[in-house]
Amino acid sequence: MKLQSKELENGIRLIKLTGKLDMYGVNSIDIEFIRRCAGDNLRVLVDLSGVNYISSIGFPMLINSAKSVASRGGKMALLNPQRNVAEILELTGIPLIIPIYSNLESAKIRLLAA
Repeated sequence: MKLQSKELENGIRLIKLTGKLDMYGVNSIDIEFIRRCAGDNLRVLVDLSGVNYISSIGFPMLINSAKSVASRGGKMALLNPQRNVAEILELTGIPLIIPIYSNLESAKIRLLAA
């Protein structure tokens, strides 16, 4: 699992994940992922387009980080998951907690909305 991040305009932090979000993948990035989600009033967009597999161990990392971001006045959203990953996220109810977008521009607009 690889993690890259960069700052977009308007203070949005884009975190791109690549690989398998399974036990090994989560263990290799979880501390860095949590660190990149730290801060007040942060807007975080997690690009899942490079994630080809997600297991149940990946959900707590995403959910707990989203809740942590929200508790500090921020927002988190997921971007462009591959079809098989999107289906698993949908089945587990993740979109009820973390919005999922398929378009970068609409995701940025929604993250910046009140």
